Amino acid sequence: MTQEDELLRRITVRPDVFGGKPIIRDMRIAVEHVLANLAAGETIDGLLDNYPFLEMDDIRACFLFAHRSLCGEHVHDRIAVRKAS
Repeated sequence: MTQEDELLRRITVRPDVFGGKPIIRDMRIAVEHVLANLAAGETIDGLLDNYPFLEMDDIRACFLFAHRSLCGEHVHDRIAVRKAS
């Protein structure tokens, strides 16, 4: 398994969380939320301070997920889907 594959394993989908949008490590924080904060000017250090449960590799996984998605890869097929609890 490559390092990129390991990063993408941090991105999961749960139908009962945010309507099935990609989330980080099965937690209630969406990939789009992280990316939106960064796009709005938040720094990576600021994100890590504001969300102490996040790890640098979570943010790297969000970037990788966005990159692969924009390149037209079917990233959703490669991330873990968790069943609703």
